[in-house]
Amino acid sequence: MALLGLPGSEESKIKKSLTSPADCIVYDLEDSVAPNRKGAARELVFDALKLKSETGPELAVRINAVGSGIEFDDLNVILQSPHLDTILIPKVQSARDIDFVCRLIELIGHERSQPHVRIIASIENALGILSLKEIATASPQRVDALLFAAEDFCADMGLHRSPAKTEMLYARSAVATTAHAYGLQAIDLVCMDFRNPEVLVKECVNGRDMGFTGKQAIHPNQIETIQNTFMPSEDQIQRAKKIIAGYEISEREGKGAYGLDGLAIDLPVYKWALKIMQRAGTPHIHAGSH
Repeated sequence: MALLGLPGSEESKIKKSLTSPADCIVYDLEDSVAPNRKGAARELVFDALKLKSETGPELAVRINAVGSGIEFDDLNVILQSPHLDTILIPKVQSARDIDFVCRLIELIGHERSQPHVRIIASIENALGILSLKEIATASPQRVDALLFAAEDFCADMGLHRSPAKTEMLYARSAVATTAHAYGLQAIDLVCMDFRNPEVLVKECVNGRDMGFTGKQAIHPNQIETIQNTFMPSEDQIQRAKKIIAGYEISEREGKGAYGLDGLAIDLPVYKWALKIMQRAGTPHIHAGSH
């Protein structure tokens, strides 16, 4: 899954985004918008939501942080849209931040979009990491994903962001693990070196191997690489099919674990294969069924 973030105040980029191959477009009302452009950005984003198509990307809006003093102004505008899919809440520190937005969705959300507006909780500081469980479970109906924001996290902790990213290992692992524990998507950090495709590939592989299910993008050229890397490869899909078929045949024969290509295949490996097929969007048909 690729999330492309765009400044809500730049009309030309907003128009181009509606034909983007990204899975989700995030129109930003927060850090990328100057204080004197907040009002204009809200109107531009509201108008952009009207142009949503059934075959286009999911449309999300990143509001200003709860407690900033202007988050209500953002919500008062965007929640009037019948086309809003998702709200990205930045700098989430506790379940109270989620609760505040959920209450406003219920109170002033458009009757058409209100029942299904989802929330992405952006984790950007140490307190957010320590509150991951309560954030993830604050609203099972609406919280859909946890997102890790590296730049803000490093600023909060006073860390130097290194190419190896070992300074963020605990925080990223905590976000990905918590997301999986509660059935949420896990969205990894932005690759700031957007002109270097090799760096992006390495970051995508690293994030995928840590358990992230998607990644943020800041440039359209990053989208295809992110999508291709986070989707299972054809080799993985074919191996998963072999594992599933062999395990189910072995199980019906009362054997359970079996050998495949010199490796033992047991229940955990079978569950891994099912996950691969799920990520690939391929329906699983039990071996021998018609």
